[in-house]
Amino acid sequence: MEEEASPPGLGCSKPHLEKLTLGITRILESSPGVTEVTIIEKPPAERHMISSWEQKNNCVMPEDVKNFYLMTDGFHMTWSVKLDEHIIPLGSMAINSISKLTQLTQSSMYSLPNAPTLADLEDDTHEASDDQPEKPHFDSRSVIFELDSCNGNGKVCLVYKSGKPALAEDTEIWFLDRALYWHFLTDTFTAYYRLLITHLGLPQWQYAFTSYGISPQAKAFFDGSSTPLDLNNPGGRAGI
Repeated sequence: MEEEASPPGLGCSKPHLEKLTLGITRILESSPGVTEVTIIEKPPAERHMISSWEQKNNCVMPEDVKNFYLMTDGFHMTWSVKLDEHIIPLGSMAINSISKLTQLTQSSMYSLPNAPTLADLEDDTHEASDDQPEKPHFDSRSVIFELDSCNGNGKVCLVYKSGKPALAEDTEIWFLDRALYWHFLTDTFTAYYRLLITHLGLPQWQYAFTSYGISPQAKAFFDGSSTPLDLNNPGGRAGI
């Protein structure tokens, strides 16, 4: 990956927290109404953990993903807002550790006899177009790993588009919604990480990249009425 495409700090070790959050911590902490900004510090992954993951999964991890894990083995940052006298958890930014960077399988989705598998639910009606790359497949055509469970609102996934053995240059980041439809997010983990930080981990922000958009409840947090930050200008404030 070209060096200029990497977020500050993804190739560094210390001081890593400020670089890891691209400065958003200070912005949140200085914003009226925001409280309990918390980062769970995690030690860097060791190189042998990355090698073991690659060997186990027969996949080459992209360089920007490797650099991230060599800085921190996963990421979890949360923040809350104070409305009246109540503190309400709001933002949550997370990336699974290497041990939880697990493959989505074709196993039964339900603990019922003869229940459908992910492959059974494959929808081939929406293929590649000029403005949308070919979607991932639940069968052997793609290899899919979960980066974030999105608090039950879907899954952000690292997708190898060419099956195994899987090459680093064949990866993309996709969002799998609760109805098991795929939505393209970014070409690279680096670009996705910037999206994650820019959207501050607001609830259901990934649905902004779907054709049906975020829910009316979540939209209240995006329009500035319930959050002190303007997402069109992450360094600015919109007022509670």
